Amino acid sequence: MSCGGHHDTPCGEVLDAVSAYLDGEMTEHERERISTHVEECSPCLREVGIYQEVKLLVARSCGCDHVPEEVRSRVLGRIRAVSVQWRTDSLDPSES
Repeated sequence: MSCGGHHDTPCGEVLDAVSAYLDGEMTEHERERISTHVEECSPCLREVGIYQEVKLLVARSCGCDHVPEEVRSRVLGRIRAVSVQWRTDSLDPSES
């Protein structure tokens, strides 16, 4: 997606970072870059708003369900394994 205007931070980069942006999982500098872009770009502002609404709906619908510690540990372990594999794959010099 692109609004057609020039931005220091491309729309695609902003949309890839929406989750981290809304969850407060970025540095202050990164957050400022995304905020500046969203203030200038109505399509990205709309997408951020939609994502925020979905996040609120999910939290209301599922936020109170207790997840057993065993399940939580397995899911987090699998996420770490996939993340490590992805990083390893993306650093493979033979694919360049």
